[in-house]
Amino acid sequence: MGSRRLSSRQTTPSNTRLTRERLRVANAPLVISPETVALVKERADIVALIGETVALKRAGRTFKGLCPFHKEKTPSFNVNPDRGYFHCFGCGEKGSSIDFLIKLEGHTFPEAVRVLAERLGIDVVETGAHDPDHARLERQKREKDDLYGVMRLAAAYYVAELGKHPLAGIARTELERRGLPFGSDDPTVAQALESFYVGYAPWGWDGLARYFERQGVSLDLAAKLELIRPRQTGKGYYDLFRHRVMFAVVDRMGRVVAFSGRALEEPTEVELRAAGLEPSRPRADAASRDDERAPPKYVNSPETPIFVKGEHVFGLQQARHAIRDAQHAIIVEGNFDVLALHARGLMQVVAPLGTAFTPAQAKLIRKYAPTALVMFDGDPAGRKATVACRGPALEAGLGIRVANLPTGTDPDEYSRAHGIDAVRRVANAAQGMLEFLMDRAFEGIKTGSAEEIGACLKSVRRYLSEESDADVRAMAKAYADRLAGKVLVSGRPLTDMHALERAVAGALNEAGGATDAMAAARRGGPQANVSPASRSRALENAIDDAVLGALLDFPELLADPAVVAALDHAEGDLALATAAVRKEWESKGSALGDEVLDLIPRPIHAFASGRLAAPKFAEVIEARAELLENAEKLQRKSMRADRTAVLEQVSRAQKLGDREVEDELLEQLARRSKEKLGLS
Repeated sequence: MGSRRLSSRQTTPSNTRLTRERLRVANAPLVISPETVALVKERADIVALIGETVALKRAGRTFKGLCPFHKEKTPSFNVNPDRGYFHCFGCGEKGSSIDFLIKLEGHTFPEAVRVLAERLGIDVVETGAHDPDHARLERQKREKDDLYGVMRLAAAYYVAELGKHPLAGIARTELERRGLPFGSDDPTVAQALESFYVGYAPWGWDGLARYFERQGVSLDLAAKLELIRPRQTGKGYYDLFRHRVMFAVVDRMGRVVAFSGRALEEPTEVELRAAGLEPSRPRADAASRDDERAPPKYVNSPETPIFVKGEHVFGLQQARHAIRDAQHAIIVEGNFDVLALHARGLMQVVAPLGTAFTPAQAKLIRKYAPTALVMFDGDPAGRKATVACRGPALEAGLGIRVANLPTGTDPDEYSRAHGIDAVRRVANAAQGMLEFLMDRAFEGIKTGSAEEIGACLKSVRRYLSEESDADVRAMAKAYADRLAGKVLVSGRPLTDMHALERAVAGALNEAGGATDAMAAARRGGPQANVSPASRSRALENAIDDAVLGALLDFPELLADPAVVAALDHAEGDLALATAAVRKEWESKGSALGDEVLDLIPRPIHAFASGRLAAPKFAEVIEARAELLENAEKLQRKSMRADRTAVLEQVSRAQKLGDREVEDELLEQLARRSKEKLGLS
């Protein structure tokens, strides 16, 4: 098989390596320069940034507050303004101002850097600016920015039309019917309408297209976003969304990326004439004048260069802080459900945006909370969609609970009829997904036939085997046992009841019999007595932590000759960590940053992270005293280790009868002890 030549000249191995390197560099994506990242970290006021979300109070050299990443009653979240670093002693979350935005808002690293850089007025410099692909990548970025601009303009158009179009009264009436009046004095309702860009797509064919023309917007660009489409006959474009209540879909950066439109009642001929419109015009959502099909209830934007179905969650950007506070999201089916619950004060509500719930959507929600409550419509379709949520949630590691609405209701209707507190009660009564599935499985046993029992047991086996969490499986087994008991008292003959009981028990044991052993193994089994060796290791770790902690609090102690001499006795992870602190201190001085953690050994990384965010000492003299006291303990430990090693060698010499070696070893032990005590 012949090989392709890279050039017309003979290619040497050296030239081949160079060519491959050029190709690698040319294809490498642009990345934000380390200098830009360092400048953003340096200038960002981490207390001000985190203070926008967390109520912080000064506590000595740091600030403390309730962690935004997990529920707690006693503040364990520490922010160190000098180091630009935060650490939660409750859940272990930690990092810089950039990390905080990533964890709180779900940004990628480059997105978080850009957000902070924009706030600080810092120009973002990218490496690879001279690569051959740089111009192409820059052009693509500008093109996407243009697309976002067109979407923002379309959102403003729909919002404006809701207030002024002659037929927008139909949309306003629909909003008012749902308890969401346009121009409401209620600030929560007004905020909800504004944050979701609720608007009106006018009746007619080309209102948005003509608006774009007046604004000088490229219609080709608008067509690329599927806001308008080429007419099937003749020239020009028609609008995709017509005579609908409009909702904007925004990404996690707050940019409008798509729209969803809810169908409205068709205007009467009288209303059309009053608006100066032609009554004979075909249905607003027909693709051509010959298409008379009834419009679908919802129309959502097709996929575009800035919108991929199944990768966005409707309302997530608006709900993200509430989800973080509540530590769970509430997933509903429809856009109006999301809007209505937000407008009534239940803010952690989102929807899948007209698609089946996807793993990508579950992962997005998982960035903000570990759990979601599914509150779909109380009908067979809603229950079927609820079951379908389980697979994506398991894949994403998102816990799922089921909030059961009464039959025949949806969240919007239920909140209007019974108030938002009733919706909260439904949410608070949510059951685990496995419990919900067990209920459905046992509901299938109507007559007690072998077929029904077999189907039930098959479902039980499958549900339990799919659950990877041993504790959840154990709870589900117990719940299934209780359900089986209810089925067993349905009046059937005693022999049948016993048979079913045995069958259910067998199915549960088959699917989850190893649960108790798995859970015990994961927890480390029964608590064993702490051995003397374990106590000794714990004491040694405490000594090492005291020394390292003092250095992290005041790295300038490394300029103290007594401290430097004392640190000669550091070994293992402590010696490596001490070297890391020295390296960072020599380059940055006392203003250690979180970069030092990259050099800290993993076994003591968690301790160092916490101490970096929450120093123990306010005065350097206190830190010095603790360091020297514990360094003395290190010295004694080192002497004991030396003594043990030498005595082992002495014992071997005695067994061999080598008196000369024995005397030499004992003399060596005495000499080294004097040296360590400073007596030589």
